[in-house]
Amino acid sequence: MRVVFMGTPDFAVPSLKALVEAGYQVQLVVTQPDRPKGRGKKTTFSPVKEYAIRQCLPVLQPEQVRGEEFLTQLSNYNPDVVVVVAYGRILPAKVLSLPKLGCINVHASLLPAYRGAAPIHRAIINGEELTGITTMYMDEGLDTGDMILKQEMPIDRKDTVGDLHDRLAAIGADLLVETLGLIANDCAPRTPQTGVSSYAPILTNQDELIDWRKPAVEIFNQIRGLNPWPGARTYLEGKVLKIWGSEVLHEEHSPTPPGRVFDVRREGLLVSTGKNVLLITELQFQGAKRLLAADYLRGNKAPVGKTLELEGENN
Repeated sequence: MRVVFMGTPDFAVPSLKALVEAGYQVQLVVTQPDRPKGRGKKTTFSPVKEYAIRQCLPVLQPEQVRGEEFLTQLSNYNPDVVVVVAYGRILPAKVLSLPKLGCINVHASLLPAYRGAAPIHRAIINGEELTGITTMYMDEGLDTGDMILKQEMPIDRKDTVGDLHDRLAAIGADLLVETLGLIANDCAPRTPQTGVSSYAPILTNQDELIDWRKPAVEIFNQIRGLNPWPGARTYLEGKVLKIWGSEVLHEEHSPTPPGRVFDVRREGLLVSTGKNVLLITELQFQGAKRLLAADYLRGNKAPVGKTLELEGENN
């Protein structure tokens, strides 16, 4: 089976690795163009490109996928199947119809729930207790194609998006190999998506802002759903304060207006919310390192009586 693999971020690497280790003939790896990254704006390779180079696999990085040039380049490899894992672009109909066995996608949700770009983040932010992986035949819709295989995964209350990302990436790799095995033997199921669908839009800067008027449990889910990237943030005296860890104190009632740091414990700062109290256990002040709140409190004065805000001095 001749395979073209299309993917870009860390999530896609285990799937590509699984194909290589399973002995599939990966003829070409397509990934996003190199981009400037970090404070120094140094041009960096995508994680998929880095792995492909180590495996001596040919790499193609088209600036756009809707032109005839990319279609011709892809056609030259005559793929039996195109595998897409978090590539980051919507493929046109001409590309989708090129491989004789179809284009196969690995998606990090139980479709039709959480179609779109950020299913892992959104599932945690929304407080879901179950997610999983779906492999599917791609069509021109956004994650609307017929499903092949599904595997569920529970979401633990302590899970961050990083925890869930890594587990789902590993499951996705295994499910992809199983899916291609079924396709190769002409016995892959093809199940239309039915039921209530939902959408997981790409994250914006607004998603990072903590609204302390919300219940503590919603803020708790937001914080873990943005950890380790991009991070939930608030403002203290006009400066960015990122919150990386927290706990909900259900037995506590907010004694002050939402956002007020009203007390401290050994583990961290107590903050009023719209309902119950949030204990901040890990934080990062603007220009400083990420710290456990307990470590911060050992060397700094607690901002008791101060209010965490939705906007800073530059907003």
